[in-house]
Amino acid sequence: MSDDNFPKLHDLFRDCFDIGAAVNPRTLDRAGDFIARHYNSVTAENEMKFERLHPKEDEYTFGDADSIVAFARTRGMKVRGHTLVWHNQTTDWLFQDKMGRPTDRETLLSRLKSHIDTVVKRYRDDVYCWDVVNEAVSDDGPKLLRPSKWLDIAGEDFIAKAFEFAHEADPSALLFYNDYNESYPDKREKIYKLAEDLLARGAPIHGIGLQAHWNLTRPSLDEIRQAIERYASLGLKLQITEMDVSVFDWDDRRTDLAAPTEEMVARQEERYVQMFRLFKEYRDIITGITFWGAADDYTWLDDFPVRGRKNWPFLFDAGHRPKPAFRKVAALADER
Repeated sequence: MSDDNFPKLHDLFRDCFDIGAAVNPRTLDRAGDFIARHYNSVTAENEMKFERLHPKEDEYTFGDADSIVAFARTRGMKVRGHTLVWHNQTTDWLFQDKMGRPTDRETLLSRLKSHIDTVVKRYRDDVYCWDVVNEAVSDDGPKLLRPSKWLDIAGEDFIAKAFEFAHEADPSALLFYNDYNESYPDKREKIYKLAEDLLARGAPIHGIGLQAHWNLTRPSLDEIRQAIERYASLGLKLQITEMDVSVFDWDDRRTDLAAPTEEMVARQEERYVQMFRLFKEYRDIITGITFWGAADDYTWLDDFPVRGRKNWPFLFDAGHRPKPAFRKVAALADER
């Protein structure tokens, strides 16, 4: 059976949720037809981040982001916006005065509002939702928020302000807080607390993005279920925003594999089946599943966290062919 005879991934779950992929201009040039066949939503991998769009105060560079949006428009695909506020990939001028000293709160928030106005309004007819704030919660210790220039200069309410600015720029856009390790209990509770506080102050937050950078053992299925139910108890919608299933545990530092072992392949298949069955169970809460890539030929997990190492985290192999995991996930489509 040729690959063209396999069902389209997004068609399999059209009654449940959207299925998306993170893309960039190079992957679209190389695999645009494949991506448009199996996914009905795209997220710009890096091209909508601050440093790419707004490298200087008086300069915007929209070319790559525009090309992704144009691709989606011509193919009838949705676009997720990623991301407006992050502690990484943000240019230094934003946080400095003309002398290179830290700027003040009022100036920083004014610059942020101007950036969000410009970006969100430019794409308001194409981008249906935004990861407004990305990875602001602390991984370790008792503090809720991670150290950042945003926090140092603007204070804790920079997050609420970002949501307010985004909502003003496009009142119809769905606005998400997005983070990783979102299913581990300690960080889950911090993310829950942040979202709860935002809702209590009337911030226009509509959902939580679970990045879902998972592996063959963690988080457990029970931890994922508990996270879904915990966040949903706030009345928020959820999206899986950056999914991949690494064949290596985080502390596995092997570099000797040219292909995944049979055990890795079997365990990855099992994990994907478990996860998609769980996602279907919560399809009234989960509105989208986005993979952080499209196929095994390109993934950010190549060289991370171990330099010189290949990973194989997706449902499609390096030749864009469906893997056995795809077939098993496809079989779930008709399950009730």
